[in-house]
Amino acid sequence: MNSFGRILRVQLFGESHGGRLGAIVDGLPAGLELGPEDLIPALERRRPGRAGTSRRREADAPAIVSGLFEGRTTGAPVLIQFENRDADPSAYREIARKPRPGHADLVARQKFGGFNDPRGGGHFSGRLTLGLVAAGAIARKLLPQVRIAARATEAGGRADVEAAVREAARDGDSIGGIVECVAEGLPAGLGEPFFDSVEGLLAHAVFAIPGIKGVEFGEGFGFGRARGQDVRDEITGADGRLRRNLSGGVDGGITSGNPLVFRVAVKPAVSFGELKTVDLETGRPARLQMEGRHDPCIALRVPVVLESVTALVLADLMLLEGRLPRVLGEKRGEARRTK
Repeated sequence: MNSFGRILRVQLFGESHGGRLGAIVDGLPAGLELGPEDLIPALERRRPGRAGTSRRREADAPAIVSGLFEGRTTGAPVLIQFENRDADPSAYREIARKPRPGHADLVARQKFGGFNDPRGGGHFSGRLTLGLVAAGAIARKLLPQVRIAARATEAGGRADVEAAVREAARDGDSIGGIVECVAEGLPAGLGEPFFDSVEGLLAHAVFAIPGIKGVEFGEGFGFGRARGQDVRDEITGADGRLRRNLSGGVDGGITSGNPLVFRVAVKPAVSFGELKTVDLETGRPARLQMEGRHDPCIALRVPVVLESVTALVLADLMLLEGRLPRVLGEKRGEARRTK
C-alpha cells in the first residue's frame, strides 16, 4: 500500500514524470501552525541539481491545498502537492518493453499487467520521496524537543565522501553509501515488544525510501562478529543512561531514553550507460542505452529523507502514547467547547 502510520498516517501519490505528486497527512493535531515556508528548508536539502546529484532541476515549491484554515491545521487531512516541471520522459521510451535491471520496471509490469507508468520508474521513483520529506517536515514540528540528524558517513567504502563522489562522477559511474541517523531527546518507553518494536516500525518506514537495501541499529551486524564480554553495556544512571549505548537506544523493542542510532545502506544508481536486459516483445536478449539524469551518489540526498521518515514514526508513537495532544491550545478569543 501507499500509506503508513496508525494515528499519524501518510499516503503518497504521483509519478516521476506525471503532472503532480505529493502526500496526504492525516491525524495531525488541530491547531498546529503550518505554512509552505515550514517545508522549504527540508525540501531544499532534498532538491536535485546540487553537486553529486541528478541534473534534473525542479523548483519543488509546495502547495498546501487542504487541511488548513487561517494558517493552522483543522484536524482534517492535509494535502501537499508539487508540480513536475522538468520531466523528460523521452529518455524512458523503451523501458516499457526493455525493463532496466535493478529497478521495479519488470515487477511493476508483472504485478499491474502492464498498466503501470514506466516513465522514470513512475510511482516507484525516488522522486516520490518529495512527499515523504514534506510530511516529515510537518512531523518534526510536533517534536520540538527531539533532535534528528542524519549524514552520509561513507561512500563507495570510503570515509572521504566528497572525494569518492567526485571520482565516481569523473568516471561516469556511481557509488553507494552509508547514512547514519541519530535522534536525541526521546523519552523512554516508545514502542512495543515484538511486532511493533521501534526498530521494526523504523525499518518498515525506511524501506519506503527507494535504494535502501539494509538497516542496522547500534552495533548492528557488529554484534554478530563479537563476543559477549566485549559488548556488555553499563547502566550509569537510574534514568537508564548507558555508558556505550551499543544497542542504539532501543532495548526490547522500546526506546531507552538514550540516543536512537541507526544506519542504512544505500545502493548506487545503475540506470546509466548501456544496460543488458530482455526485450519483452521478442523474449530475446537486448541492450538499453540510458541517457537519463542519474545521481552519482544517491546517498547524498538520503539524509533529509531518512530524518523525515524517522520523524513520522516517532511522532506517531508519541501520539499513540498520549504524549502529544490531539488539539494544540485554544483558538484566540474562544474557549474550546467540550461536551
